Amino acid sequence: MDGMLDHISIQCADVGASAAFYDAVLAPVGGVRVLDFGEVVGFGVGNKPDFWLGPQQTGDGFRESHIAFVAPDRAAVRAFFDAAVAAGAERLHEPKEWPIYHPGYYGAFVRDPDGNNVEAVCHAPE
Repeated sequence: MDGMLDHISIQCADVGASAAFYDAVLAPVGGVRVLDFGEVVGFGVGNKPDFWLGPQQTGDGFRESHIAFVAPDRAAVRAFFDAAVAAGAERLHEPKEWPIYHPGYYGAFVRDPDGNNVEAVCHAPE
């Protein structure tokens, strides 16, 4: 088993805009669009979608989610951040070490089109 989660899905105001954003920012960390299923889009590494986007169907207002994607190395974290900024994302935190989490934690944080806090993180040294 490589982690605790099998998959996660978030609701989006505009699935097309969010899918285009994630097409750009997930590529540097190895993620690709695996499946378009009506109004639902699935991303993954390989052929198993484990990150899903769907239209907002429940709840009033917005509740921020934090989503962290594994990056294979620090260069991929920087590429994720650059792709996100090029796609118009708000910069939350530039790529850097976060020793408050643990030594060697290297991450970058941006906002996706729906306002979620999205991160790419590498736990390996340079």
